[in-house]
Amino acid sequence: MLQYIIKKIGYGILVMAGVVMLVFFLFQGFGDPSRLVMGQTGDRKTQENIRKELYLDQPKWKQFLLYMNDVSPVAIHGKEEIASKKLKGFFIGGEKKLALKIPYLRRSYQTKREVTGVLMEALPGTIMLTMAAMVLAIVVGIPLGVVAAVRQNSWLDTGAIFSSIIGISAPSFFMGIIIAYVFGFVLTRYTGLHITGNWFDMDATTGQRVFSLKNMILPAITLGIRPLAIITQLTRSAMLDVLDQDYIRTAYAKGLRKRAVIWKHGLKNALNPVITAVTGWFAELLAGAFFVEYIFGWQGIGKVTVDALEKLDYPVVMGSVLISAAFFVIMNIVADILYGVFDPRVRI
Repeated sequence: MLQYIIKKIGYGILVMAGVVMLVFFLFQGFGDPSRLVMGQTGDRKTQENIRKELYLDQPKWKQFLLYMNDVSPVAIHGKEEIASKKLKGFFIGGEKKLALKIPYLRRSYQTKREVTGVLMEALPGTIMLTMAAMVLAIVVGIPLGVVAAVRQNSWLDTGAIFSSIIGISAPSFFMGIIIAYVFGFVLTRYTGLHITGNWFDMDATTGQRVFSLKNMILPAITLGIRPLAIITQLTRSAMLDVLDQDYIRTAYAKGLRKRAVIWKHGLKNALNPVITAVTGWFAELLAGAFFVEYIFGWQGIGKVTVDALEKLDYPVVMGSVLISAAFFVIMNIVADILYGVFDPRVRI
């Protein structure tokens, strides 16, 4: 099992290297962002200094290697570079140091702040929204799928399938607009909810941030609709296969209660495809959150990235893509480990 995990981590590193290459050449490989950094005003000398600071005076292949060195957690940096970039980590050596560090995602063109700091401020909002959406999808989707399988061909089964098809077919941005308008505008006096709102409110007296769960309800429902529909269908299909197995009939023959057979024996063996969906969708929701956050004004990585795209602030966009890709890789590895927990045959 350990060897299998190490192999998966190796594949993940290769995937991340490919993403870094794609991101670099997509956003920086075919242009000169120095004009974006200095704005409309600025002389040639200023532009030359900016080009030198961003390594734009170097050949493209060298720019790429320098970018890889910056974003890699294991890299080589000089003393002055460590001080100027304020790198954080462990450094070994003399003038040139071997670094085990937090990846350096460079600085925003617009605010001149470190991209890592900008994204880390927004990350809690995205994680809270994603977790709320996934919890909603799991808590509702799995029981609904089990009930639909147990009551096959009943009105409960038909209703679950019909609702799932609608949930899978409807894009998140479309559902977001509808939900925001109906529950945040038309019915706002009854729901007490608003079209836009952040994960914190400002206290009128102290001016401090106050956590606000109410503003998470509409975006979490919007973001959770599609994974809920998919989890429901996957659970139903897996349970129908499991309920036809010999060991289920044996469990009934031994006198076990129906509830114990379904929820303890049946569901546990039907969870593998559901785990795939949950882990995959948890990472995918980070990407889906971009539009949902923008619609509801939710302060997260998605909204920050869309705002950065409007301002052509490429380092923020590049950093956001890399963080999202890292989540995909990590969640895939977690899924493989969970397979072994829920199905011992996978360990072999």
